[in-house]
Amino acid sequence: MTVKDVTNYIEELAPLKYAESFDNVGLLIGDYSTKVSGVLVTLDTLEDTVDEAIAKNCNLIVSFHPIIFGGLKKINGNSYVERVVLKAIKNDIAIYATHTALDNSKNGVSAKMCEVLGLENTQILIPKKGIIKQLNTYVPDEKAEQLRTALLEVNTNTIGNYDNCSFSNLGEGTFQGNENANPTYGKKGELHTEKETKISIVFESKDEKAIINALKENHPYEEVAYEIISTENVHENIGMGMIGEFKIEMDESEFLHYLKKTMQTDCVRHSALLNKTIKKVAVLGGSGSFAIDNARSAGADAYVSADFKYHEFFKAEKKILLADIGHYESEQFTKNLLVDYLTKKFSNFAIILSEKSTNPIHYI
Repeated sequence: MTVKDVTNYIEELAPLKYAESFDNVGLLIGDYSTKVSGVLVTLDTLEDTVDEAIAKNCNLIVSFHPIIFGGLKKINGNSYVERVVLKAIKNDIAIYATHTALDNSKNGVSAKMCEVLGLENTQILIPKKGIIKQLNTYVPDEKAEQLRTALLEVNTNTIGNYDNCSFSNLGEGTFQGNENANPTYGKKGELHTEKETKISIVFESKDEKAIINALKENHPYEEVAYEIISTENVHENIGMGMIGEFKIEMDESEFLHYLKKTMQTDCVRHSALLNKTIKKVAVLGGSGSFAIDNARSAGADAYVSADFKYHEFFKAEKKILLADIGHYESEQFTKNLLVDYLTKKFSNFAIILSEKSTNPIHYI
């Protein structure tokens, strides 16, 4: 098994196309063709993490957070990032990071938070734009169904609760091949008119390469005419945060104590109590202050995330209970998610949960 085998499977859960533009995800250190001796899964990659990987004979570290985030101009060991990179390279250890690709996955970070808290009827809090693309192509009418079937095998073209979605309309295409052409229909040098079907489908951006390959492999024309359009449509099953409900509502004080115990945190910073019950809860792992308005607009009774600044607690507007449980604490179960996911695929291979706590914040 190679590094590429492992990362391909991770990207079925969290395609790199899901990541935010500012992020640095994927294989940060190492070679995709390297044979894997073992996989260590961690939230962060520190020097201790690399030491743990060495001790446990793991030459691939799957990390949630990327150790290399900004550009590195020098690697001489003067910062913790440079020391981690040097140690990993010296010991032939690959490092892969998934970060916001997993944040935006329907079964990713926020979904794990919902599972731990026991929330039901979950849905994405902030559906992502820019993921859905549209293909338009033109094919001889007699070959239309064959091509449509091939395209649907690559991508089921799901729109909400419906799949195998496409659109067709009939027309006439004209073309004239030059002296170097080898036309399947018509003769080179002569203007040809062909009854054609226009096929339109939507697909996720992660499947673009496979869609184009299927199009060219199954289209009869020597030169395939097609358009790919980026849309601003939101994808309801991809995006940041989630919102769900408790089966039984609880009062605010009970909720906060439940949150502290269940999320294993030493501190919950929260906005003013509103003397209301908590049933509908929004969550978002990591720094989530940007989604306070989204949680409030979605009708959440409480919003659980991390890294709220002083003035951001005022955004509660006496309409929602804001709960900051800490950055590490909100994401800590992510490595369990990844271990469980990888173990299902590679059951006879060493997938090891890091025993090291990488939380840089301590409480007294």
